[in-house]
Amino acid sequence: MDGGAVTLDPQIRDSLSLPLVCAPMSTVTGPELVAAACASGVMGVLPRHNASSLEEFTAWLKAIRRTNTTAAAADPGQKVGPLAVNFARRTESSVLRQELEVCAEFGVRVIVNSMGDPREVVNIVHDWGGLVYHDVTTVAHAEKAVERGVDGLTCIVSGGGGHSGTVSPLVFIPAVRRMFEGTILLAGGISTGEGIRAAEILGADLAYLGTRFIATDEARVDQAYHRQLVESRASDVLYTAAVSAIPANWLRRSLEAVGLNPDALPVPAGRGDYSHLPTGIRPWRDIWSAGQGVELIDEIVGVTELVGRLQQQYHDACRIDPFAGAHVEAGAHTRSEEAARAGTGARS
Repeated sequence: MDGGAVTLDPQIRDSLSLPLVCAPMSTVTGPELVAAACASGVMGVLPRHNASSLEEFTAWLKAIRRTNTTAAAADPGQKVGPLAVNFARRTESSVLRQELEVCAEFGVRVIVNSMGDPREVVNIVHDWGGLVYHDVTTVAHAEKAVERGVDGLTCIVSGGGGHSGTVSPLVFIPAVRRMFEGTILLAGGISTGEGIRAAEILGADLAYLGTRFIATDEARVDQAYHRQLVESRASDVLYTAAVSAIPANWLRRSLEAVGLNPDALPVPAGRGDYSHLPTGIRPWRDIWSAGQGVELIDEIVGVTELVGRLQQQYHDACRIDPFAGAHVEAGAHTRSEEAARAGTGARS
């Protein structure tokens, strides 16, 4: 891994076997998936809202720490990835502070914020020396988050699972890198080691994979969900706000399975109101999400095997030679860009 040498925290970098994050997913991610990811040298992100209570959340943190400790003792040469926690639902300040303090007690260094304005989370987490990564879907959102003092930006691009963005990674990542010197994570549509390497080349420090980790033995999902992931292609993913009132990507087959017509969905009354859905049906639990990366998923495997495959693909991608005609004198490209800017300025 030769990207992100400056913008990725050295302690985090040294604990990773790949520049990879196992993203948090509603109803899908439990302690089993996070622990397996960390034990494979990947940053694992545990969603606080997947635990039904603070007691259960604390028990999950204990279990993950125990697994990580055991993995490190069993093979001192094996990298154990850092544990991060995702906060995605608004709560009272006193409750938020209490839950963040629990994270600090268990050695969590990274908090992934998905709750809007990150200012309060930043203030609390920075007090105990932690880092805050914040979800963004546009450059404007990224600029606001940087003003709030976040340490990292999870740039959610087009094609991702869940609440996906609409901007191409070819534009979004370089645009954010121009104005942000912190950690950048590329989220959306990545299913291979080649995709992880491409994220680095664009300017990201870490690749943020969700859908690919749903297709693992450790994910907390119904077997039918796994079958749909394997059988679906990118064309079977529907981007719509008609399910949860927020634009997201959904598997067309899961919509059909609960009696909905993906091409004629009812209109929701507002966020949190699911009266437009069949009785008892809820997004995420009964209607399943996935990103366009399903196109490249052909089977369900364990996390250890998946990470091993991604490592091989990543290292193979790193060995690809640049285009032969692209060899130029060091600095020549920069000088030509400066000349072009100067010429543009003169014409204006």
